[in-house]
Amino acid sequence: MPKAVKFDRYGGIEVLQVRDVDRPPTPPGRVLVRVKAAGINPGEAAVRMGAFEKLWPATFPSGQGSDFAGVVDAVGDGVTAWRRGDDVVGFTNDRASQAELVVVPENQLTARPPNVPWEQAGALFVAGSTAYAAAHAVSLRAGDTVVVSGAAGGVGSLAVQLATIAGAKVIGLASADNHAWLRDHGVTPVAYGEGVAGRIRALAGKVDAFVDTFGHGYVDLAIELGVAPERINTIIDFAAAQKHPGVKTAGSQDAASAKVLAELLGLMAAGRLVMPIEKVYPLASVQDAYRELELRHSRGKIVLIP
Repeated sequence: MPKAVKFDRYGGIEVLQVRDVDRPPTPPGRVLVRVKAAGINPGEAAVRMGAFEKLWPATFPSGQGSDFAGVVDAVGDGVTAWRRGDDVVGFTNDRASQAELVVVPENQLTARPPNVPWEQAGALFVAGSTAYAAAHAVSLRAGDTVVVSGAAGGVGSLAVQLATIAGAKVIGLASADNHAWLRDHGVTPVAYGEGVAGRIRALAGKVDAFVDTFGHGYVDLAIELGVAPERINTIIDFAAAQKHPGVKTAGSQDAASAKVLAELLGLMAAGRLVMPIEKVYPLASVQDAYRELELRHSRGKIVLIP
């Protein structure tokens, strides 16, 4: 029987289990994919802990995961874009990608370029669409200076690259361990912590835009640096966005499409965008994977391999 990550109640990492499940049916217009890689994301941990119970309640037993890449195993009636054996990258809105098999509408898939590895492809959708939406929300133009917090994380590592592609000068806030990686990708690294505003001013003078992928006061920092609220985007600090009218909260939901996914994969295939992978875990070690994720010190993404 195929296996899938499930949990029966809100809670910590201990509620996650890998269980035998029935093979999913393939209704008309849907595609069954055998998963080769699935990313994990902080939002999934928050859902599991019940942080979004009022907004997005779980139906138990709940599955988990949105990102995946894999091979088409079967197609439903009416599907014309895909055939059994096709390599695809996609997303599910059913909390179901951390599994051996996932079924999705055919328009939530795009082709995997042969030179994009499975792990990078399978971890792309949530972080990639979030970074894409955030970078576009602050209206970057060539010559702008933009600061990105959490610059080496899953979203931040992509946001800084998309900002450099847009022609901006990028300052990335990250720990010293990640400074060499940021420099290698055209980003000026700055250590976070006490005195960060002064360090940014010494480097940049005027800051035009700010992308916050971490929370914990970075929207306030952007305001302190003189960034116009409409050119600040946070993917996590919604209370700060309410406090400062005009601050945007664009995220994955604003760029959740196969078209955006294909655009990002095209950049990866061309060598212009890199998805850093911190570590790869087998599906059976899902608890260990989330334990590492929740430390919030990973460079790029953590990936599950069924």
